[in-house]
Amino acid sequence: MTAPLHPYQNQSQNQLQNRFLTRFLKSRAGAIGLLLTISLLLVAILFPFIHPYDPAIDRDYLARLAAPSLKHPFGTDGLGRDILVLVLYGIRTSLLIGTVAVSLGCAIGTLVGLLAGYVQGWLDLAIGWVTDILLAFPSILLAIAIVTVTSPNLQTVIIAVGIVQIPIYIRLARGMVLSLKPQQFVLASQSLGASSMRLLFRHIFPMSLPPLVVQATLSIGTATLEAAGLGFLGLGVQPPTPELGMMLADAFKGGYSLSAPWTMLFPGLLITITVLAFNLLGDGLRDSLDPRSDT
Repeated sequence: MTAPLHPYQNQSQNQLQNRFLTRFLKSRAGAIGLLLTISLLLVAILFPFIHPYDPAIDRDYLARLAAPSLKHPFGTDGLGRDILVLVLYGIRTSLLIGTVAVSLGCAIGTLVGLLAGYVQGWLDLAIGWVTDILLAFPSILLAIAIVTVTSPNLQTVIIAVGIVQIPIYIRLARGMVLSLKPQQFVLASQSLGASSMRLLFRHIFPMSLPPLVVQATLSIGTATLEAAGLGFLGLGVQPPTPELGMMLADAFKGGYSLSAPWTMLFPGLLITITVLAFNLLGDGLRDSLDPRSDT
């Protein structure tokens, strides 16, 4: 009996989608993560239309450091700004940094990793050497170094966090290529005269997508933490753009982090929820896309 050219050749696209949805819906972590992620995305997209933010106007010095109340559910900060408004705009900034930076790192890292794993030889050695150097540094220190040699702003934070993500995807994509190259469906396509580019991007790359998608989802949570860390150190997004890490830094620098704990509690809570949402979603996707979960 001849082996199929493709592992999923006997299954239709609808069957694969139905199996994925069935597995995902059975994952409680995935369902909670999806609900939280959708909620955060809706807030980030819709809230600017509901409450436009103007840093020159949205402040009330007479109400500075006001405790949570009906008028200000999350209280106010040292400038009298409504913390609820700030954290909802801060979610928008964090999600923008996380999604764009991870997309940048995933695109570049995957392409480099695919080429390194397929071509091998000196190219693989050179890329592996650079990747090892990047991975030798803690991600936040590498991001700090990148931002320090430039100027702290939204664009440089996205680039710095994106560069930190690149070696992760190089390693992952390279490993997938090395595991898939000896597979029968790749060898059969090669024997039929398929070009290297066709083998790489038509056969190997699609089979590498599941772990890449899972890693990208998990990386958004990591990128959010790194962006908040840079903001806390004053190397992230600069005022007047609201950012969760910068809000925590303002509370510490202003000396009211203990006397007005809501100035720290709610920004920190939203950072935690954002990271938790993408981690749970990533766990659900991992369980759903893992072929070993078949029964």
